[in-house]
Amino acid sequence: MEWIVLGSGTAVPHAQRASSAHWLATANGTLLLDAGCGVATRLAQEGLDWPNLDAIWISHFHLDHLGGLPPFLFGTRHAPQTQNRTKTLNIFGPVGLRALLDAFDAAGHYKLFRQPFPLAVHEVTTESECEILPGLGARFLKTPHTADSLAVRLSETGGASVVFTSDTGYTTELGSFARDCDLLAIECSFPRDNPTAKHLELSDVLRIVETARPRATLLTHLYPEWDAICLNEALRQRNVHPPAEMIEAEDGLRLQIV
Repeated sequence: MEWIVLGSGTAVPHAQRASSAHWLATANGTLLLDAGCGVATRLAQEGLDWPNLDAIWISHFHLDHLGGLPPFLFGTRHAPQTQNRTKTLNIFGPVGLRALLDAFDAAGHYKLFRQPFPLAVHEVTTESECEILPGLGARFLKTPHTADSLAVRLSETGGASVVFTSDTGYTTELGSFARDCDLLAIECSFPRDNPTAKHLELSDVLRIVETARPRATLLTHLYPEWDAICLNEALRQRNVHPPAEMIEAEDGLRLQIV
């Protein structure tokens, strides 16, 4: 599998960090995880095969995670590259996703669901288990961020596994949910002095990682407070040695997951 960071930032405008979006390529298809504002442009900038994207995961309904989805669908409806597409684009997310997309659609009569290809919306809960892509199973965990926010664990049949927390406050359940995964892509909004229980700072992430023991940890959803701080220096100041590689996300970063 390959993980590509499209957006490592937040809702706060930033010159180097787009809003949350990530691309996962597997042997059997591609998945977009969150669709922050500007995701259509980022897909094109990275040279990704967006006309043949297989599935989309939306973690919750804040605009820096969802706001790029209606414009993307508006684009696929009209783009020359998608006019001959026949396979279904599957969109997964929490309960309420279809109603929200319908509201966007109705606001401007955009005809987002009148695509050249089939489009299906699948609403999931913590009780759901499904294949997001062939051979890529998904399980879900409620996170303390919004009423609808979910983390997802994606596991290849007989292969690697990744956990994407998206936005979350601290919970010990994340450590168990992510235990022994190959990549933990976890929000780390603030390096320190976290102003809200609905996000994580570095010390929170370190506690989760200590339990989860992933092969690698990717810190993402980084507020501008991170701009003047080096991750490695922050770890040294705490005299912390994470149990595995810890990486600060940046837009365009590509990671191989084996």
